[in-house]
Amino acid sequence: MKDLGPTKKILGMQITRDKQKRVLQLSQAEYINRLLQRFNMGDAKPVSTPLASHFRLSQEQSPQTEEEKELMAKIPYASAIGSLMYAMVCTRPDIGHAVGVVNRFMSNPGKAHREAVKWILRYLRGTTEKCLYFGKREIKVEGYVDGDFVGEVDHRRSTTDYIFTAGTGAVSWMS
Repeated sequence: MKDLGPTKKILGMQITRDKQKRVLQLSQAEYINRLLQRFNMGDAKPVSTPLASHFRLSQEQSPQTEEEKELMAKIPYASAIGSLMYAMVCTRPDIGHAVGVVNRFMSNPGKAHREAVKWILRYLRGTTEKCLYFGKREIKVEGYVDGDFVGEVDHRRSTTDYIFTAGTGAVSWMS
């Protein structure tokens, strides 16, 4: 075995420590930049929300004709969703709800669904440097919950999101 010193990067996450300030940060800025380049969104105009309220996605927006299905088959929709999920699970709880919404249409995505994924990528473009931040503070566990009542158009289901923090950092989240 060989001691390589403190860990600086693991599984695509950049680890930054400041022992004097007692701060630990987990960031996926490099991963997100590669993700944006991969899906040709590196120069996209940033937006301020993960998913705008004008996106009322439903199965009716899925391709209806064979021609539309063939066109959408060429779009790497599932790959984009998987990449977004990885970012969400590791360091970006802020996109959890939006990724959950677009994930519902993985089997038959349409143009509106693709536009919603692009919107999420545009959000990441403007928030690349956001990270999980753990600092010295009273270890107080707090939980935040939100829900949208019957927000899912097709089956009239509600979505609930939560996030728990301990001190200054998020430790558990779900949508």
